[in-house]
Amino acid sequence: MSKRDLKKYLDGLDKPQLEEQLLDLYDKFGDVKTYYDFVFNPKEEKLVGEAKTKIANEYFPVKTKRAKLRRSTAQKYIKHFLVLGVDPFAVADVMLYAIEVAQKYSARREMRYASFYKSMLNSFEQAVNYIIANGITSDFKQRLTDIVNETGRQNWENKYEFGRVMDML
Repeated sequence: MSKRDLKKYLDGLDKPQLEEQLLDLYDKFGDVKTYYDFVFNPKEEKLVGEAKTKIANEYFPVKTKRAKLRRSTAQKYIKHFLVLGVDPFAVADVMLYAIEVAQKYSARREMRYASFYKSMLNSFEQAVNYIIANGITSDFKQRLTDIVNETGRQNWENKYEFGRVMDML
């Protein structure tokens, strides 16, 4: 069904029928419930705190001994935040936090996997593009510079690519 057809269908419904449809959607689909819960009670600080805790747990686990190092955990939260329409400052903060935690981990343990460095570069590039697109470069420039400097200090194999991405600012 196209958006136009949906609009035509909704125009044919009266207010009680619309309310009933929305309530059915709210009951049947968790994403709809999550969206409305966020719209009417946006606790961004709580969401960001939960995301940061989960991301940190990927590298410095509390319950197990072995770190999982999954970038996908951070990506899942970032995608969820974008769908909900979370403030760009909060999204950018989580994006950069994920890279910073990974750098703290790699400072303690040598990473032998090229995929780790490539993944972090992809995350960094995504963060820089998002920050530029939302016009919040001045608010995050120092953190971005610190990340690039840390790649050099740790002698990451792709440290020059991080600098190249940073030059986009």
